[in-house]
Amino acid sequence: MSGNKRENIKIGKKVMVVQKNDQRSGKLTEGIVQRILTNSQNHPHGIKVMLESGIVGRVKELI
Repeated sequence: MSGNKRENIKIGKKVMVVQKNDQRSGKLTEGIVQRILTNSQNHPHGIKVMLESGIVGRVKELI
């Protein structure tokens, strides 16, 4: 499943996100979704979420 569609992402789901400062390197961070920050149904770079750890990033992979 793609992290580009809001319907695929649910609160409490485990995901891999890329943080703003890691976009060039592509380093992914694993965490559990606490809030969905993107309002639109689709986003080409991934839906922006806040993880339970407080990290904000765009979803690249769903686990």
